[in-house]
Amino acid sequence: MRTKWRLAAFVASLITFAILIPLLPFYPAKASTTTVQIVQPSWVAEHANDPNLRILDVRVNPFDYFTAHIPGAVHIADNTFRGPNGTLPVQYWETEKLRSLFTQAGITDTSKVLVYSDGRDVLGATMVAYLLERSGHADVAILDGGFTGYKTAQLPVTKEFPQYSPGNFTIKDDPSVRVTLEQVKQALGQPNVVFIDPRPPELFAGEQDIWIRNGHIPGAKNIPWVSFTVGEANFHQLKPLGEIQQILASRGITPDNDIIVTCSTGREATLQYHVLKHLLGYPKVRVYEGSWTEYSAQLDLPIETGRDAA
Repeated sequence: MRTKWRLAAFVASLITFAILIPLLPFYPAKASTTTVQIVQPSWVAEHANDPNLRILDVRVNPFDYFTAHIPGAVHIADNTFRGPNGTLPVQYWETEKLRSLFTQAGITDTSKVLVYSDGRDVLGATMVAYLLERSGHADVAILDGGFTGYKTAQLPVTKEFPQYSPGNFTIKDDPSVRVTLEQVKQALGQPNVVFIDPRPPELFAGEQDIWIRNGHIPGAKNIPWVSFTVGEANFHQLKPLGEIQQILASRGITPDNDIIVTCSTGREATLQYHVLKHLLGYPKVRVYEGSWTEYSAQLDLPIETGRDAA
């Protein structure tokens, strides 16, 4: 009798082990220690004389920066942070190159970093902020409203370039903010894992012929990133958090979900990542950096097409 009981207990433990092990990769061993704020233009004025403040203007066109920028801002276009990795295009550079870029921009280990762009390129600002968090930097802010919001607040702009000496920027790579392709494979079909896809509906549906295969990860919820912003008035400005919470609630997304945000190239995903994690306090939110560029190239993986019915 005792032998049968031990055998039954052993079998039960194996079943529990088999169930739990696939879930383990989705829960980071540690949470990110980075603070990411979404700040108003008045915040910039309040911190203008802070010697530890470094401002990054990540607008893609340098002539926008030459024409006018926030005093003290260093221009480093958001597309500087990505390129080919030997397998895929437009992937985030490896950590040593990221360290070099942030160092060249004048960021040190003790810097308070404000990132801004303009219009739809809010995604560039949220992407660079994400890369700072990914690199283990402690204190990051994104300018709500971007450069347009700053000018609307009638705050000073300049054409002068800041003068600074590059210091020490230490990379402390934080894998807790992201998932790999292997983790995505294991997440497929898991009941508490929610994929959020912030791409436009036509890309989500596979209606445009862009990638090797077009469509989305099975079961993903399409919540276009623009729905988190005030829209045409200023794509760089977020809606009130209450409205964003209503959007999430209407899709059945709750804080207890294990959320993976996936898009085209890992850039669009960063806006919803910051809102969910740093503004709303959802504890389990990560970015799939390879996103559809990587997933669609794996011909053995399942895809779905068609628009989100919700």
